[in-house]
Amino acid sequence: MELNVYLAGQIHDDWREELRAKSEKMGLPLHFLGPMENHERSDNIGEEILGEQPDNIFKDEAASSLNNLRTQILMQKADVVIALFGEKYKQWNTAMDAGAAAALGKPLIVIRPEELHHPVKEIANKSQLTVESMDQALQALSYIFETK
Repeated sequence: MELNVYLAGQIHDDWREELRAKSEKMGLPLHFLGPMENHERSDNIGEEILGEQPDNIFKDEAASSLNNLRTQILMQKADVVIALFGEKYKQWNTAMDAGAAAALGKPLIVIRPEELHHPVKEIANKSQLTVESMDQALQALSYIFETK
């Protein structure tokens, strides 16, 4: 059995790369899905497909439509969603993705440092599990595969 894991949230650093490497090292049968990790491509995909837009607001709207399409399709294919709330970047995308996962009835693992307990409390309450590290999230997924 392999699980499809959607990695929700911001695309400004390499947290997904780190999580994938840790998963591989643990030998977990996980297949990862997620948003476009190339930030420039994500920002420009609207114009690439729909043509040049009259200003940055329309450019953002066009890109958002395509990125939301991607998110909805791939999240529906997920068996579980991991939403990482970090301290460095604004977390609007993470909150939106976590809310979408909850609305779709997808099992949700929230990763957030203790310092973000208060601002993330409602989302954490909707999740099946809230942890403070990637290692804890992967240990939880590893537990799914144990038989004894």
